[in-house]
Amino acid sequence: MKFDGKRKVWSDYQKEIADDKFYYVRSCIRQNIWPGSENTYLRVMRDVLGKDVYESEHHTTCTGIGYHTEVVPLDTLQTVVARNFSLMKDSGYENYNPSCVTSFGIYTEIFDTWHHFPEEKEKARKFLKEATGREFEEPKNLAHTSDVIYKFRHEIAAKAKYKLINKATGKPLKVVDHIGCHYAKMFPAKGIGGAEYPYVLAGLVDAWGGEVIDYPERRHCCGFGFRQYLVKANRGYSIAASKKKFESMEPFKPDFIITNCPGCNYFLDRWQYAIAEMENKTYGGEGYGIPVLTYEEAAGLVSGFDPWEMGMQMHQVSVEPLLDKIGVEYDKSKKFKGKNGEDLGKPELPKNLKFCE
Repeated sequence: MKFDGKRKVWSDYQKEIADDKFYYVRSCIRQNIWPGSENTYLRVMRDVLGKDVYESEHHTTCTGIGYHTEVVPLDTLQTVVARNFSLMKDSGYENYNPSCVTSFGIYTEIFDTWHHFPEEKEKARKFLKEATGREFEEPKNLAHTSDVIYKFRHEIAAKAKYKLINKATGKPLKVVDHIGCHYAKMFPAKGIGGAEYPYVLAGLVDAWGGEVIDYPERRHCCGFGFRQYLVKANRGYSIAASKKKFESMEPFKPDFIITNCPGCNYFLDRWQYAIAEMENKTYGGEGYGIPVLTYEEAAGLVSGFDPWEMGMQMHQVSVEPLLDKIGVEYDKSKKFKGKNGEDLGKPELPKNLKFCE
């Protein structure tokens, strides 16, 4: 295929992402799992890129987890989403910017439903008006926060303090990218690169100096899958799926994994601990496991942010071996100190997975 032809084909896998004035929407589960990542996103957007990002304290969950587990009905889901859109309308912003991949999938599904079944949109409008007296407008632009970091990846690289390069060898770090299922598998046209060639995270790795690792189970699910984990009897499916990925990527010796979904990030990190305790099997070098980073944490690291201020001590797999490879400056004594220096206490140590205290 000629270069111009390739460029034309690749253009079909792109999406429109706003330049500025974002209405930021936090994730309900990320607040508990990775509390520092969302603040890191705001720091990168405001302090590094100089963007206008607004968030409302009145915003609520999208109810996505309840919807996908058949606890929340479609009418309720649409009305809750309509209320969140009404809050954006009040703020004067038009570019909706959700932090959670499941929320991104929910909003995309709602738009598609309203496009094909406009009576559903009118029903949501009626329910919202009756329940709250509020009115809403659809966002002008919908982009996941990883889309936005991707859009500005070269600007971040130009201002970066560090690169994804091994300081000792001078070679690019080997990075495994993992895309959340709700980002591009439900509506491929809404993800950068679609479901076949997702590039939203690989593009960050390329721009920041790393090397993306391709391996056989690259597109396999992390194992979260709501019914796989929320139904206790099914959790064997969850950890088996993660193990399949670890076994597949292990021969390529990745330096870290980067994800854009809170669930993927959580399970790829925590299941390494569980597998180590169950089978005395660890992945990565010297028994420490493979660090799993959010894309915000990766952006924060190359921008020179303090890893403990970003909350990276919340990881089960220690991040210090990765920090040392990059040459990131950090104070080991502050790992378990709070914002005002108070002692947060050290966690109980695993038996088989090595942990940096």
